[in-house]
Amino acid sequence: MAKVYVYTGKVSEEDYPAGLAQSVHFASEAEENGKQPWNRDYGILFASGIITDKNTICPMGVKDPKIFMTGDGEICICARRVLENGEDDELTSGKMVLWKTRDLIEFTEEEIAGCEEIAKLSSGISKPDAASILLDALGINGDKSGSEGAGDEHADKAGCELSDSIEVSDDIVSAALNYWSKITCIGVTVPTEITVSSADDIANVRALISYSDGSSREKKVTWDTSDITGPGEYEITGHITQQRFKFPLADGYGDPVIFRWDDKWYYISTNDNLDDVGFYVRESDTVQGLFEDGVEAHCILDFDPSRNLEKTFWAPEFHVIGGELYILFAVSGHQWGPQCHMMKFKKGGHITDPASWEDPIRVVRKDGSPLTGEGITLDMTYIRNNKGSYVIWSYRKDIMTPLDTGSMLYVASIDESEPWKLTSDPVLLTRPLYGWENVSGTINNEGPYGFVKDGTVYITYSGGSANAYTYVLGLLTASADADLTQLSSWKKSITPVLTFRSVEGEYGPGHNSFYMNEEGEMMIAYHGETELKSRLRCDGIRRVHFRADGSPYFQMAAADDVPDMDVRMKVRMS
Repeated sequence: MAKVYVYTGKVSEEDYPAGLAQSVHFASEAEENGKQPWNRDYGILFASGIITDKNTICPMGVKDPKIFMTGDGEICICARRVLENGEDDELTSGKMVLWKTRDLIEFTEEEIAGCEEIAKLSSGISKPDAASILLDALGINGDKSGSEGAGDEHADKAGCELSDSIEVSDDIVSAALNYWSKITCIGVTVPTEITVSSADDIANVRALISYSDGSSREKKVTWDTSDITGPGEYEITGHITQQRFKFPLADGYGDPVIFRWDDKWYYISTNDNLDDVGFYVRESDTVQGLFEDGVEAHCILDFDPSRNLEKTFWAPEFHVIGGELYILFAVSGHQWGPQCHMMKFKKGGHITDPASWEDPIRVVRKDGSPLTGEGITLDMTYIRNNKGSYVIWSYRKDIMTPLDTGSMLYVASIDESEPWKLTSDPVLLTRPLYGWENVSGTINNEGPYGFVKDGTVYITYSGGSANAYTYVLGLLTASADADLTQLSSWKKSITPVLTFRSVEGEYGPGHNSFYMNEEGEMMIAYHGETELKSRLRCDGIRRVHFRADGSPYFQMAAADDVPDMDVRMKVRMS
């Protein structure tokens, strides 16, 4: 058995504000390795904020988390809900936030449970005084500060087993600790000996790369067959190289997209260096070449009042929709207020030639009216699954006013022949209710981008501040066979999947895109900062790893992936 602890983080306005710290953190302790925090000591369970009658969001946190196990082996975590400033939440007086899990990896959505219910769950009793004793133990009645000694004493009287730690089986804790720890390469193997009929067969022999979470993948090896001249036995050397990129790649750029078209690579982004005016495309034979000194940036859409193109040229994305190439983006006219647009590529044109693009078209609803008559729309992306084609975008109303709704994601279906026109009503997909989405007044769900793999739709999106260390990636998932306009099709992760604690030296990673490199490896491009207090957005790229269960892992630092190395193998040529 191993001990599992729950606790909240220390609030620090400098590097861990209340929106992050007032969440449930986990650690485990075993004799062989001592006490270890999970998830790089970043919160795992976050309480949802409250939508007010004015359609604004009141962010919430938790304090005094407790963990216990029910009679049938289900693990429960409960905590007292508080306002972002740490004051008591009067709406849940006498109640607690409750999550349940079997494996400490997947958790049910939070419930608001009465203390009597929690007392019964934790002890199996139904004493009338169990709830009141539990309230006292947690400091919810009378003295709200509570004390560990008093809590233990009251819990014993009620027969409750609420504490900040419990003993859990080694198997469950080991699997959970493995899941919430960083994944690293632990081994590289190639066949000891092979028999082939020609030197060409050797090129198909790949290395097996093993990782600490139990996952593995095959990797191309560049074999040196120059000494093989005919039948016989040989010992040859091969070299393994993992494509990796320095961080930062480009300073002063956000929302990067890498795209391949007609055997060339292209890069487009929001250009902070020019006050987000104009879209500039780079072209190269390789991705590395896109970021070499002196690479030319071609302006394909510039400031043009005659076409109502003046401000906030934001988040351009290349997408092939119905066999046609488009750029999806947001832009404003003379009055600030970005709105989603699409721009279609002309057949036979060249991506870097502005004349090869049709005039931008504003995205409209199915009745032809604008996406919104008030507020802003931005960060539109495209995704296709087995059910159909969809766009997902961010919408925000009354920004920077007391009635600010925060940015939220919407989804709608489209016809690929007219992708700028919705074929369904917009459906609200997610709002920034969790503390990591709603940090110190930065109320964001934005920057969605997705892919489909092994029957699952994965949509990453960003929360927190777009140019600060609190920016993070969240994750939405759905079946590849689902109707994505049905809210019930989606699952939202309680925990962000990429944060400033994920990779050393990278702060505020977010607003990403995906592409497949030359070896068929999925890569993630994103922006972040190089220092905790920096506000200069910079681009980065790294490989997306896939866990043993097939789910994506976005936190694979280059130093933790397979190293560049030589391997050896005996070859018998027949």
